[in-house]
Amino acid sequence: MSTHNQTFGFTSFAETLGGRLAMVGLPLAVITEVLSGQGIVGQLSALLSF
Repeated sequence: MSTHNQTFGFTSFAETLGGRLAMVGLPLAVITEVLSGQGIVGQLSALLSF
């Protein structure tokens, strides 16, 4: 990894934030699937059908 201050790319902050969001998002996806009885595709299609 480069020692200069990066704005874009694989920075330590971006990797940490992405990992934390994944740790929150995966359990939420499993919980909503169990509670609704539909997978993510079914949930999105129900949400987007007008």
